[in-house]
Amino acid sequence: MATFSRKPRYLHIDLETYSSVDLAECGVYRYAESEDFEILLFGYAFDDEPVKVIEHPTPETLYDSGFVKLLMDPRIIKVAHNAAFERTCLSAYIKKLPQTIINTYRSPDAREPLDFLPPEQWQDTMIMAAELGYPNSLAQLGNALGLPEDKKKMAAGKRLIQYFCKPCKPTISNHGRTRNTAEDAPDKWETFVEYNRQDVVTEKFIFEKLNRICPVPDQEWKNWQVDQHINDRGIGIDADLVGKVLQEHEVLTAQLQEEAHDLTHLENPNSLAQLKSWIERQEGHAIESLNKTAVTELLKQDITPQTRRALEIRQELGKTSVKKYDCFQRSACRDNRVRGCFQFYGGRTGRFAGRLIQPQNFPRNTFDDFDGARELVKDEEWEMAQLLYGSLNDVFSTLIRTAIVPAEGYRFVVADYSAIEARVTAWLTRETWRQEAFKEGKDIYCASASQMFGVPVVKHGVNGHLRQKGKIAELALGYGGGVNALRAMGGESMGLTEEEMTDIVQKWRKASPHIKKYWSKLDDAVRMAIQGIPARLDRNMAVYRNGDVLFIRLPNGRSIAYVQPVIMDGQISYMGLNQTTRQWTRITTWGGKLTENVVQSIARDCLCDTLATLEAENFRPVMHVHDEVICEVPEDEADARLARLKEIMATPPAWAPDIVLTADGFQSDYYKKD
Repeated sequence: MATFSRKPRYLHIDLETYSSVDLAECGVYRYAESEDFEILLFGYAFDDEPVKVIEHPTPETLYDSGFVKLLMDPRIIKVAHNAAFERTCLSAYIKKLPQTIINTYRSPDAREPLDFLPPEQWQDTMIMAAELGYPNSLAQLGNALGLPEDKKKMAAGKRLIQYFCKPCKPTISNHGRTRNTAEDAPDKWETFVEYNRQDVVTEKFIFEKLNRICPVPDQEWKNWQVDQHINDRGIGIDADLVGKVLQEHEVLTAQLQEEAHDLTHLENPNSLAQLKSWIERQEGHAIESLNKTAVTELLKQDITPQTRRALEIRQELGKTSVKKYDCFQRSACRDNRVRGCFQFYGGRTGRFAGRLIQPQNFPRNTFDDFDGARELVKDEEWEMAQLLYGSLNDVFSTLIRTAIVPAEGYRFVVADYSAIEARVTAWLTRETWRQEAFKEGKDIYCASASQMFGVPVVKHGVNGHLRQKGKIAELALGYGGGVNALRAMGGESMGLTEEEMTDIVQKWRKASPHIKKYWSKLDDAVRMAIQGIPARLDRNMAVYRNGDVLFIRLPNGRSIAYVQPVIMDGQISYMGLNQTTRQWTRITTWGGKLTENVVQSIARDCLCDTLATLEAENFRPVMHVHDEVICEVPEDEADARLARLKEIMATPPAWAPDIVLTADGFQSDYYKKD
């Protein structure tokens, strides 16, 4: 007897909500945890059915109307734009229902607070857009896709969200209220309801259109699901350390500002213009700037003691690292965990971006005695901390990572890939001597210098002085960079002349001919594909065009996408989001940059495979920073789990069985750079 698979049902959802917690500053998990959090509008539509809007739903009305059952039904795929928002907000509502109701629908395997709305039952049009090279913003996405006016997001939305979804300032004209409701502006509310309805229309249309261009591969949805579990799990925070740092920083700032006022007698020593004029009077000559670099240079010069101290105070007050502690505190949930710190597919290559505390942007350490400094801060021994480590702000900056701690009874096991981009490049381009160097465990900077200069190079040994040239070449030249790339990497500050840097470029390219050849090969393949001629590449890769989108298929089967590619004035260009202006605009590229995209994409895919394995083996990954993975494991299992973590990371993926990977790691009671 023939069997037929049941076609999945899709439930398209868009919420409008209220909370006194600032969403942008604190994240959706803390936002939805607020006592005054409320869902104002629940717009929804099944499949091709018309959109409906529920006004002022409560947990009880959602349950009574059968929506809780639908939301927890694994046979129904829930779809939203930035689905993490809808999933978290609906979870906050469902958690208010009696536990007996929740247990009726919740999976017996659930481990995390949001598992009763698991990401395995959701899809996200924002992720679909990112995978195809389109902008994340629903409004920008609609314009980039050329949606008809009746399918676009309503322009009035921002004003309406500002009016209904956030607290308002009490005034005489609004009779002192701190929040606007439907009763305060019925006409605006009616428009707000229509705005919510239209968002569902827009999201549905985008969902269908993006699926027609190219559906997101199943493996990518699985990677996104792992990302959502990591975000749901969150990062533990040492609230005691964070609170004491913030308290002392406030005292320190007040002291420095008072000292600056007493020293300069300026009305506002924080004023750049006032301080600049004061220093010019002190020194008897004009100064061009007081930016960070200029202040550092001025402090190297022969200046008056008063000017020196004023500049030192400015440096101290200008340090922003303590703002991370403020972010820890304001975004932490009631259990002292910060959630939602990672953005899946945060860039063109699919690599992750940081949110909230942004662990990818933590400052460098100024010392290594973390235990001693943490103890002094917790005991509020500020004078001793300053005596031992110098600036208190340097202490605070260095201890930022250590404010991240595992749950009670757990330890962190931490490991990172060693030189993964260099390893991927060697594998991708079949630069054999590099692959052999990695197999033999050689220092790649020494191996590169040896290949460039034709002599043995040993770190701290024979010809060791050449290692630095090998290092700067490896860091600057792998993606087609030349002298300018060396200069940007600090070539001049190393004392290298223009001639020496030119010589390094030439020697590196001669030593790595397959890498150099790959830039041209990929450039040619993309140019062919733009003209409609598919091109195959080594390592199961291909370049082809499908309508308005050009795809570079990667070794694991997923693709990098480039929207509306053209060859203009001899240059390859495509439509993308300018990372500085955040505008949808035309961006130029070439073989070297495309190679960088491919290499970073493959490195990202290695990381995603690792995270999926760790999640499956219940390692509780809580963070990943660039090529580093941080897991929260039971204390008595830390040794075995660390060994297994390094083994997992060093295991080549099935789609690249001959790539040479390795990882090193450690365990700790707090996060740190080993």
